Amino acid sequence: MAKKKHAAPAATAAPAATPDLNAVAASSALWLLAAMMILAPALGSPVEEMLQDTLKSIVVSFGALLTAMLFFFRIRKSDAPLRWHALLWLPLLLCAYALGSMAWSHTYLAGVEAVRWFVFALIAWLALNTLTRENAPVLAWGIHLGGVVASLWTALQFWADLQLFPQGPNPGSTFVNRNFFAEFAVCTLPFGAWLLARARSSVSIALLSATTGFTVLAILMTGTRAALLATWLLLLAVLPLIAWRFRTQLQLRAWSQGQRLLAIASFLIVVVGLGLVPSGNKKILDEERGTTALARGIGRTGTIRPDDHSLGLRMLMWKATARVIAAEPVTGVGAGAWEVQVPRFQEKGAQLETDYYVHNEFLQLVAEYGLVGWAFLLLLAAYLLQATRRTWQLAGDEEGPLRAMALAAVFALFVCSSIGFPWRMAVTGALFALCLGLLAASDARLGLQGRTSVQDVPWHRDDGYLAMGVTFACLALAAFITDRAATSERKIVQAARLAMTISASGDVNASRWDETKARLLQLTSEGVQLNPHYRKLTPIVADELAKWEDWRNAVVIWESVLKSRPYVTAIITNVGRGYSVLGQLDKAVEYLERAKKLQPDAPAVRSLEVILLARQGKEAQAYQLCKRSIEEGISDYDLQNAAFTLAVRAKDYALAERAIQLRMKENPVTKLQGLLQLGQMYLDDVKDPAKALGYYRLAVQATTTLEERAAVLTKVPPQLRSQAQAAQTSASSK
Repeated sequence: MAKKKHAAPAATAAPAATPDLNAVAASSALWLLAAMMILAPALGSPVEEMLQDTLKSIVVSFGALLTAMLFFFRIRKSDAPLRWHALLWLPLLLCAYALGSMAWSHTYLAGVEAVRWFVFALIAWLALNTLTRENAPVLAWGIHLGGVVASLWTALQFWADLQLFPQGPNPGSTFVNRNFFAEFAVCTLPFGAWLLARARSSVSIALLSATTGFTVLAILMTGTRAALLATWLLLLAVLPLIAWRFRTQLQLRAWSQGQRLLAIASFLIVVVGLGLVPSGNKKILDEERGTTALARGIGRTGTIRPDDHSLGLRMLMWKATARVIAAEPVTGVGAGAWEVQVPRFQEKGAQLETDYYVHNEFLQLVAEYGLVGWAFLLLLAAYLLQATRRTWQLAGDEEGPLRAMALAAVFALFVCSSIGFPWRMAVTGALFALCLGLLAASDARLGLQGRTSVQDVPWHRDDGYLAMGVTFACLALAAFITDRAATSERKIVQAARLAMTISASGDVNASRWDETKARLLQLTSEGVQLNPHYRKLTPIVADELAKWEDWRNAVVIWESVLKSRPYVTAIITNVGRGYSVLGQLDKAVEYLERAKKLQPDAPAVRSLEVILLARQGKEAQAYQLCKRSIEEGISDYDLQNAAFTLAVRAKDYALAERAIQLRMKENPVTKLQGLLQLGQMYLDDVKDPAKALGYYRLAVQATTTLEERAAVLTKVPPQLRSQAQAAQTSASSK
């Protein structure tokens, strides 16, 4: 992509005179970027009302805009030209496409994508105009320390079960999900390694070796296989190769034997010594994937294979995405719209969104952006390959190790991007932009001029005031968006927590919950009005309402979700089921037909069809559909319940028993209820007391507490109770 204007060996090119920018401006702005890269991964929300990546997006967005404001303020009276690099057109191309796709695709998600790529381009441009060979260590330290502090949170969660930050799979640091943390942390390793290779004093060597090892240790704690694979590739291949190739420029060549041993010992003491300390986090121990960081990291690496269950789920997403690409090869489905459109392309019988992201950044980009996505990837790949070739030729030049550091971080990012979505995480995306900005700034120092590389952009005195005005407008817009998003999130999360609290009480219809129910409905309504696109949060409230039989309000909330995500089969069938309960069969049928067009063989669709047939008085048809569905292996909880009821009425007791057995197998929590149902069926309908007693005995034997046993015995018919209880007494004595 980038070519020299005048052909000359890259390794011997004399650096061109760089623009005479105010050194204070560049230094101040770079310190802000470094601070942003410390704070974004280090800070986390201690409450569920603020999502972790929302907080990180706020830090990154405001960090970039404040850096721009300071930079423009510092150069407002300068006439020195600024720099531009052809590489910056790539994120701006995606930004422009996203803005255009707002007109024909999902407006909100496309707008989010446009903002994301604008911030990405701004960070890369700031790096291009502020990074020098002299101040590069400041940025490297910021990235390295951000990884270390985030790793410290991870270690505390692994060893001491620190619960300061709400999160999903532990240990997730401040990233809510351990995958998100690990994929960021591995990209910081080249920066720590570069700082270590430049260190001169024994104290600096020991400190940097230990802290880099600590980041590796935290990655091992997560057991995230994409990050582990990237870590091993960096430690065993990429970083040693860089150290060998640029050995004449790196300080490690001048280390004494004692300093080399100190670096190795510091790293191994942390990774191996602390890696043998067992976890104190019950959630991690319950996973049975290793009790120590070393066991967990090595064990999880050994599970990387084609038949892995997690990889199998990703394969389903990748296949569905391939169908999306085949259907819309030119325009794509619109920026950010993959999660909206992918349910239309899932495999036959699927009823749920497999995820909100493809778990492959390259596939998702092409699926959403079409030819524009292809152009971005091909041009970026061409530039990175050329940058790698040029960097390899720079043995003997001080630019070589610095460029190699950025390329190694991008390499780790791309490994994770092949089975994850790190670009979409605010802090990892910012790191990606900084790496590209670092390479672009290095191109400028190497004198690479031309339309396909670096160009000077005229800058006149007082232009800074106009730039500051535009930046201020962006800050105001960012503040407005942030306030709206944070308020909406807070209200919907509060509503979801209230709903789950009521459900957990076991007495959802008690009058003491009336005010709470009114409050959660108000919060949900206000949150949805502010932002009706929180697909991950809003349905939680509706699902809990449905458990209380509050179908009317549940339907209203589900329908608000469908306005934004119209192809989610599970929600469509939920709305249909709600209308059927409310007696609005015409509306229920309408939603059934809508779901059948998407996934006619999905279990939820079959279940809804059975329910509607039964409510319309067509029990014979409903029974036949149940029978056919179970024979075809298409069933869910609701269909299994319907099959049991209809089969008993049709005197097909074998089907009834099979339906309950399936339900107990797929939903173990229903075991006691299922055994009691079968006992009652064989006693009252089949007239087989011996078989009924067998199931009642199994039910009593399945109890685990005296209270549970007493409750079960009250449901056993009096004539069989003593015999069922005797079986439990006999089993206990044995």
